[in-house]
Amino acid sequence: MQDSRVERGRLLVVEDEPSIRELLCASLRFAGFTVSSAATGGEALQAARAESPDLVLLDVMLPDRDGFEVVRRLRSGGLQVPVLYLTARDSSDDRITGLTVGGDGYITKPFSLEEVIARVTAVLRRTRPGHEGEQLTCGDLSLDVESHIVRRGSRIVELSPTEFRLLHYLMRNSGRVLSKAQILDQVWSHDFDGDVGVVESYISYLRRKVDSDAPRLIHTVRGLGYMLRP
Repeated sequence: MQDSRVERGRLLVVEDEPSIRELLCASLRFAGFTVSSAATGGEALQAARAESPDLVLLDVMLPDRDGFEVVRRLRSGGLQVPVLYLTARDSSDDRITGLTVGGDGYITKPFSLEEVIARVTAVLRRTRPGHEGEQLTCGDLSLDVESHIVRRGSRIVELSPTEFRLLHYLMRNSGRVLSKAQILDQVWSHDFDGDVGVVESYISYLRRKVDSDAPRLIHTVRGLGYMLRP
């Protein structure tokens, strides 16, 4: 099956301070990225190997090992994912070390969320050429990532921002069963903590707009969640 990875990309946020980690994850998801997180170097290595993110935001000071060691292990394992360090350490020696072991840049604490999003976007644009303007498709349904235009056949489908994010996530994972909890985490983050009812409501809204034409594309997998497939 063809990979339908979104233009904005998958991110792994590695930060041991919960408040900073949650703020970064929520802001990046709102900006259109798919985000997972880790709190230690060990968790980061496991997540990076399992999920193959497009970019890692990596705190240098972690409780079990520093970020430089995490990158060394990623590189020795053959994973060449871009890495942006998050650090309060701003010495030239640290910067040289970080870049030498395989990092792609630094974001110094304290930082603005706008700066983080801009830096992430710039690195992804540089390291993932050819994704701008990408279209995701499933059957006769298409979604243009850059212009936010959705079509079912020749018909343009008008979606709210939340409906677009939900369809975006479903199309990116076409052919995979997604639980309500997964959808809630990726589309709404902490806005509706634990309230999977909002997922059911928005799936219903989306079906009325996207699946008004046969054949149906959004399927309920009883007891498991939802899946988009032709």
